[in-house]
Amino acid sequence: MAALVSLAVLSSAGCGSNGEGTKAPSAPDGVSVQAGSATSVHVMWSQAPGKAGIRGYTVYRGGTKVKDVPAATNMADITGLEPSTAYTFTVRARNAEGALSADSDEKRVTTPAAVAEDRDAPAAPAGLRGGSDGARAVRLSWSAPPGDQGITSYDIYQGGSRIHSVGGDATTARIGRLRPGTRYRFTITARDAADNVSPAGGAVEITTPHGSGDDPDTAPGDFRATTHAADGAYYADLSWLPPKAGTDAPEYQIYLDGAFATTLIWGGEAPRGRATYSVYTTREPGRSYRVKIRAKLPDGNWGRFSTERTLVTGGGKP
Repeated sequence: MAALVSLAVLSSAGCGSNGEGTKAPSAPDGVSVQAGSATSVHVMWSQAPGKAGIRGYTVYRGGTKVKDVPAATNMADITGLEPSTAYTFTVRARNAEGALSADSDEKRVTTPAAVAEDRDAPAAPAGLRGGSDGARAVRLSWSAPPGDQGITSYDIYQGGSRIHSVGGDATTARIGRLRPGTRYRFTITARDAADNVSPAGGAVEITTPHGSGDDPDTAPGDFRATTHAADGAYYADLSWLPPKAGTDAPEYQIYLDGAFATTLIWGGEAPRGRATYSVYTTREPGRSYRVKIRAKLPDGNWGRFSTERTLVTGGGKP
């Protein structure tokens, strides 16, 4: 098989505006802001359910827009701030028509004072432990490092992805947006006002219990695969319906003949309904390929594979 591009980033055109007749989504709730260092804060909020039609969120500092994030994200790091300064943040949701919600509740935070040049990271948090809190959440607790470590926040990781932050005086956290019947691995690091980050403490693994009828099918649906020829090459034409994971899936992996071929990331909003994509396969006619895809879910894990389809490149010259 000829080599394939390892990453594809696509844009999906949005439509509509805040014009008359467009119903705006509800404002995000559960907004919180935590200072991460003397010059950064971490903004978090509760993700709207998939049925709300949310396509993204916008974070504002005062009345100034500072960051846009996709619908699958419910947190944002805001950097370049001033030490010992009070800030206010709000979050607005955006739907597929481009309509923005009202502002969320306003949250205030004050960055800690700047410190003298400091390159010494705090010690790692110890004793991380936890358990499930229903089918879609876990509760974690840990012990702060001994002595005055100058910790301003703790960062919580699920696998290799940072998913949550809490203040330096906290030793517990609740992590939601998980899937029933799934095993998760968590670690935690400490951060000081100079943005030095400790090594990760010991990991804890937790399996959420199966919920009652609320474990969705995470495989892309109605997966189809055909082929076409263009510019001296053959392409696999793929189409599918997003998995029923509670929100959009902005990232997919494509496998050919059982091996990873490429990653597809929607550069803008993920398509509504059926998605389509063409991937290069070969310049040779009569080649048979087995193809399947899977989506990255809101909890950071990869969902189940779609049904595997077989296609054969056409005869003759492309």
